[in-house]
Amino acid sequence: MKHLVTSLVCALALASTAAFGADSKAAASAPAKTAQQEKMTQCNADAGDKKGDERKAFMKTCLSNKPMTQQEKMTACNKTAGDKKGDERKAFMKDCLSAK
Repeated sequence: MKHLVTSLVCALALASTAAFGADSKAAASAPAKTAQQEKMTQCNADAGDKKGDERKAFMKTCLSNKPMTQQEKMTACNKTAGDKKGDERKAFMKDCLSAK
């Protein structure tokens, strides 16, 4: 009887560890974006309709470790804001300009 109970407890322990392991593997297969990937996404959005050499130069500056000046941020945020008006634009600009 003791062997049966011990075997049952061990089986339940193994089953529960396997279930938790599967959850952690699923979470690991979809990792969060890295800072560089987030920066690339933001720079692509800020680049807008730029093409060719102008876009290359903008992306190089945007992706470099050097932070944008306040003037560059303002220009990029204005272009990204597009046709937003009123409170929606104020909220967008506040978030955009406060981003690193």
